Amino acid sequence: MNKYIRFLIVVFLFFLLVLVRGFASNLFYDPLITYFKNDYLYKEIPEFNSLKLYANIFLRYLLNSFISIGIIYVLFKKQFLKFSLQFYIIAFVILIFLLFIIVHFNLFKSYLPVFYLRRFLIHPIFILLLIPAFYYQRKHA
Repeated sequence: MNKYIRFLIVVFLFFLLVLVRGFASNLFYDPLITYFKNDYLYKEIPEFNSLKLYANIFLRYLLNSFISIGIIYVLFKKQFLKFSLQFYIIAFVILIFLLFIIVHFNLFKSYLPVFYLRRFLIHPIFILLLIPAFYYQRKHA
């Protein structure tokens, strides 16, 4: 695949990530969005449907992960694909477990752990870490 086509595909995939972010409030159930937009420093975490929330976090993570892995595949071919898949799966399991424990057993009275764990689950932050790491690895291997 020539560089111009690869560039266009990567731009398109990043645009898809932007669309997921832009339409997230319409597509996914997440009462924590309004909680963190308002006066969250002084309020308790609102009541929510746990199954629906975690299912929607999973769907959003899955969608962002597929797009991110597509970007990695276009940029690096199959060189880092297996590692990326394993990384995304392990990261999801660890992060969703921690979020569940913190929210349901009220381990922290602060909003920060919930805020940041949720952020890593619903936003494609890992792609911002993996692309430079893979680029560096490829250059210095």
